[in-house]
Amino acid sequence: METVECLRVRRRGDFAEVTYKPGSTAATHSADGVISKPETNVVLASAGQAPLADQLLQAVGMQLLVRVEKHRVAYRHPDFPDVTVNIDALAGVGSFVETEVLSTDAVAAAGLVERVEKELDIANCPMVELPYRDLAMRSTVT
Repeated sequence: METVECLRVRRRGDFAEVTYKPGSTAATHSADGVISKPETNVVLASAGQAPLADQLLQAVGMQLLVRVEKHRVAYRHPDFPDVTVNIDALAGVGSFVETEVLSTDAVAAAGLVERVEKELDIANCPMVELPYRDLAMRSTVT
């Protein structure tokens, strides 16, 4: 929680994978709030293996913090294949827009995010800097 590190089993329909995002550091956050971290994904042979992945994580001492139930609609422009604009609806939390750029150049990626968000007229919307995990955890606290 303190480092915003994430190890999870992701499920989408007939697809499942184990995903890891390293902890956050000053280097992963730009001055304008853009977060840029590498993500390591291991695709499971079938969605039926997701419960086994859960069991493996528990066996090595991991604890389930929260289950994030998300419905995502993704948009891509054919001229910008490395840019995705996602509309995410989180159960019990709300809806969010995420602009994602796949790039090894964090500065160029941040500039492209800014350009896309200006063109979509969402650049001045409030930015949520917490991960969905934290937002979902807060919504389950009574």
